[in-house]
Amino acid sequence: MLTEEIMTQEIDKGDAEKCHEDCNAKLFYSDAAKYWENVPATVNGMLGGFGFISHIDIDGSEAFLKTLFTLENPPDKNYAVDCGSGIGRITKNLLVKHFKHVDLVEQNSKFLNTAKKSLSSCSTRIGEYYPLGLQDFCAAPRKYDVIWCQWVLGHLRDDDLVDFFTKCMNGLKENGVLVVKENVTRSDYVEFDTEDSSITRPYDNFKSLFKKAHLECIREQKQLRMPGILYPVFMFALRPSKTLLAHLALQTTDTSSI
Repeated sequence: MLTEEIMTQEIDKGDAEKCHEDCNAKLFYSDAAKYWENVPATVNGMLGGFGFISHIDIDGSEAFLKTLFTLENPPDKNYAVDCGSGIGRITKNLLVKHFKHVDLVEQNSKFLNTAKKSLSSCSTRIGEYYPLGLQDFCAAPRKYDVIWCQWVLGHLRDDDLVDFFTKCMNGLKENGVLVVKENVTRSDYVEFDTEDSSITRPYDNFKSLFKKAHLECIREQKQLRMPGILYPVFMFALRPSKTLLAHLALQTTDTSSI
């Protein structure tokens, strides 16, 4: 959910664990899947009735992505993956313009079918379509230069999100980057949306989860020009910390010795 509405339940930091227990009791993932089954496979549907912000969003994302290509050790432009791709809005308007190949991950079959039609003109640039929720997606080792996650991570509970981040790091090539673009609350509270079964996290909560997953935030930026009724949106560029890099290197060594 992009907007801050009355149906959102505020949950104190100290009650975060209870929140996720409650989410589980409410069949967190299946409730979200049911919600999206009733959403039209259109840009307006993907953006909760705010389809008119799509170009603003894409412009901000493109500006942020271009800054990543100016890093001292920039990602290559060979392979990206669009996580929670929906109908392929971000793939079509952003990722295929900068990468030779793009995979899409989306659990809703209706959205994936629409994406295939929408991306038919650039089908040679599309790799795999993965019909999975992110809690079940495991990136192939060292496949991606950029992993793009936008307006989807609120559908993962904290423990699954940390696990997802760890699997993403394993899926990045050398100099690869994980991009997280998500809503952020204006308060210090985690907010649970009872309509679409999603969580909106405070800024500090994201930073805490990055740290827990041993990620280093190398660049961040707030999305500009969004309507005031919407949540603030932040973009984070993440790479594995030195600790995680050492662990991944050890895993590679152990595997190669078998």
